[in-house]
Amino acid sequence: MTVPLALIACALVGLAAILRGLTGFGFALAAVPMLSLVLPPEEAVVICVLLQALIGLRDIVTLRRQIDRRQILWLSLGALAGTPLGILTLRWLDADVMRLVLGLIVFAAVPALLRPPRPSPDAALGLALPVGAASGFFGGLAAMPGPPAIAYFIRAATPPARMRASLMIFFFVTSAIALPGFALSGLVTRSAVLHALLALPVMLAGTWLGGEIFRRTAETHYKGIALAILLATALLSAVRGLAALAGWS
Repeated sequence: MTVPLALIACALVGLAAILRGLTGFGFALAAVPMLSLVLPPEEAVVICVLLQALIGLRDIVTLRRQIDRRQILWLSLGALAGTPLGILTLRWLDADVMRLVLGLIVFAAVPALLRPPRPSPDAALGLALPVGAASGFFGGLAAMPGPPAIAYFIRAATPPARMRASLMIFFFVTSAIALPGFALSGLVTRSAVLHALLALPVMLAGTWLGGEIFRRTAETHYKGIALAILLATALLSAVRGLAALAGWS
């Protein structure tokens, strides 16, 4: 690990953390594709999982009064089943294929975010287990449990503040579920741990800044900002992976 590489990684984590603080989702959606431009994709995944697990310990204390415990419980049970398959897939994929997959995952998330809310929380709760399993798979594969979970909370017409807090806690749970599997697979390397520890203060600062923006921004505005950032990072990651696979770089 070199100093310039560590500084670049911290800067990228900071940008993604602002998005996390602003929307409650999007940290891994933004950080993993960006970090995979300068680090091996599997290491980028592990760094994001470590960071979400570390910062989640604080979120449990600060957000405990805002979350929907019942939804998080059922989603987490589903994630227990889906995470191991995601980790196995991560070990199997080639690095450049992984970059392309990361971009496609983000693109797949965007249509769900564009749909208007459907006020049916009871109906949505019945989908919590399969949605949680899908989130666990994406979490194990790419530290990206967000797309299915975001669509789930949108379908339930969860108020923005409650959705933001519940997603943060759910992502902590999925990270905690994934970490033992990553460790057993040999993915938790010294480099990944050092990068995560160095980037943690930056993530805390970025999350705080994003939270301040959230408190001052209308829902329609912050959702548009989030979508624009996610699409940009997805395009960058997918183009790099596709270019390498096609022999252009």
